[in-house]
Amino acid sequence: MKILALESSAVAASVAVCEDETLIAQTFQHSGLTHSRTLLPMCAGLLENCGLTLAEMDVVAVAAGPGSFTGLRIGVAAAKGLAWPEDKPCAGVSTLEAMAWSLAHVEGDICPVMDARRSQVYNARFQAGGGTLARLCPDRAVAIEELSAELAARKKTQILVGDGAELCYNELIKRGLPVELAPPHLRLQSAWGVARGALELARAGKLVSAGALAPVYHRLSQAERERLARAETAAAKNDKGEERHG
Repeated sequence: MKILALESSAVAASVAVCEDETLIAQTFQHSGLTHSRTLLPMCAGLLENCGLTLAEMDVVAVAAGPGSFTGLRIGVAAAKGLAWPEDKPCAGVSTLEAMAWSLAHVEGDICPVMDARRSQVYNARFQAGGGTLARLCPDRAVAIEELSAELAARKKTQILVGDGAELCYNELIKRGLPVELAPPHLRLQSAWGVARGALELARAGKLVSAGALAPVYHRLSQAERERLARAETAAAKNDKGEERHG
């Protein structure tokens, strides 16, 4: 099974082509350029350099979330556009699980973390062993304090991976927890991990159509939070006005 995988959930962008568990090629860019400028050209260049075509791909996969709202929308839109013309099945892969796959060869607990701001991280936890992953909790946005309490109860060394790894490492070390940073070349999100997660979804019969593919944000965007706050303020003012005239 040939999988074309896209990763644009954070600052770095990457594209990979895999056949089952074998990486054929991957391109990675951490230049600060917007994904809307880089992602599709990266796809086209990678396929051309490999002597492959989009028609030869069996699955189009993408990191569906959590992550940057804009990055996720760009990635999912690109995957839809690539898959739709030939009705190719799609895989919307957990960004956190994709990161954990890069460390599935180790024995121990993998703790992917992405900075969600507002004193929170996007997080899931996995136990790795024998090249496989066992999920220990669902994807979520969680306060660092709450994550710290979970890890203290777990009492096992955690390998931190993701663009929030250094932030969490500093905070968790202060609390006396046993944590390690993943090696720099395995720390950031990569399209290979997305492809590996997509393979598991394919084996489980959980692929979707391009039309059904959608981002998974796990939290409202800042714009949506501000809109709700304005609506709540307006409703409160209306209630007070009705009380004065009642």
